[in-house]
Amino acid sequence: MMPLTLTSGLRTAAMRTPDKIALTDSERRLSYRQLINRVNRVVHLVRDMAIKPGNRAAILAPNCLEYIEIVAGLGDAGIAVATVNYRLNRREISQILNDCQARVLFIHPDCTTLLDREACPSLREVVVIDADYQATINRQASEPAQLARDELDTFSIPYTSGTTGTPKGVMLPHRARALTFFAMAVEYGCFNSTCHFLAIAPLCHGAGFAFAFAPLFFGGSVEIMQRFDAQQVLEVLKRRVHDGIFLVPTHFEAIFSLPQATLGRLRGHALTAIISNASALPQSLKEKIIAYFGDGLLHETYGSTEGGIVTNLRPDKQLAKINCVGLPFQGTEVELRNDAGEPVKAGEPGELFSRNLTGFSGYWQRPGETQDTLDAHGWITVGDVAVRDDEGYIYIIDRKKDMIISGGINIYPRQIEATIESIEWVKEAAVVGVSDAKWGEAIKAFVVRHPTAASHKEQEITDYCGNHLAGFKVPRTVEFIDTLPRNATGKLLRRELRKRS
Repeated sequence: MMPLTLTSGLRTAAMRTPDKIALTDSERRLSYRQLINRVNRVVHLVRDMAIKPGNRAAILAPNCLEYIEIVAGLGDAGIAVATVNYRLNRREISQILNDCQARVLFIHPDCTTLLDREACPSLREVVVIDADYQATINRQASEPAQLARDELDTFSIPYTSGTTGTPKGVMLPHRARALTFFAMAVEYGCFNSTCHFLAIAPLCHGAGFAFAFAPLFFGGSVEIMQRFDAQQVLEVLKRRVHDGIFLVPTHFEAIFSLPQATLGRLRGHALTAIISNASALPQSLKEKIIAYFGDGLLHETYGSTEGGIVTNLRPDKQLAKINCVGLPFQGTEVELRNDAGEPVKAGEPGELFSRNLTGFSGYWQRPGETQDTLDAHGWITVGDVAVRDDEGYIYIIDRKKDMIISGGINIYPRQIEATIESIEWVKEAAVVGVSDAKWGEAIKAFVVRHPTAASHKEQEITDYCGNHLAGFKVPRTVEFIDTLPRNATGKLLRRELRKRS
């Protein structure tokens, strides 16, 4: 039986439509014939380096065409690849390379200063993705190599962003990722042999890579943007070629920060699906997206590197279900459980557990933490707390570890943050618990004002919350700051806010 691997669909597409354009960027185009030949050449290259199945490799690069062939080729060679975030610093990158014991590193010329070779003793080879790489690849055979890999083998080890500590390597099997593509095709309706997808998110992120590779799995076409530029995105979409796009909330914020004249001039697209992920979209931002791009397009998904895509809020419910992440994704079961492990009723908060065939197989060399996240029955939790309404729709309240206990009452920051962010002059907010002699923890809000709102005062925040929230949820202190601290993937670093308090 043919194994279901990352390149299964890619090889089928190369047989069906070898001359069709698979990948493009601002300068180059690759047909499926060219792409699969380059994948084969990567397999031969790493075998010539004596990198064996079961070894690990890494790639450190911004978005580029070569990213796809390198990850796919390494996967076909039976080598799991750590997709390293190029926005990390030298110490963090060395930490990841040492943790996964990478034997070979593929690195973009723009990233070479980030590598501390002496700090990474496991590295045997470093391949710079430059003109020499192109020449080396061209010298390799383009015929398929004899492949001996199982669909349950790990093809990729993306690292969690480490908002609470040391990043962990998340092992993703071939089959899980391939089945993710099938579920995406059913749910979003824009992944097929005729699709034209615009890939913007960093390929080093699990979601960024998945949304860029899914069209190729089904024989579609993908344009990869090397870096995000809001105006350029709208200019590309106005060509009316692309029917799908994946954007995170910060992308949308940048787009709607463009001058109104620019937004008006560049309005127009052929999109049938806009997919958002990474963090919750504020309702006011959703309304802007729908008003500008049109109704019936926006999907908001919730998930994790470990659990894959867990839920999706479809376009017809975006304005009806406020602060909602939708229904369970295709092929996914969801349970909300109390601290005793029992399912909770509708309207009651519970820790979210999900189970599907598209999740991870464990953390790299961390059996204890794997056991805390993935149980023997396949249920995965990353510590998020949610409620379910009477129709089965799911609302993420917060992360369990971010819960504030004040006066013996459990308080979830996200509700308070959403309330503060509904104030017209507030750009974003974050709430943490700070030590308090009387209450155990007291609520403190950090608020970023819009540039033109510097005259507004802290008391306005507490007054507004007092009118919209229960008294025990009103922040006791408010601090205005210029920006909220975030890590390299844009996730909020609450621990840094707690240090300030």
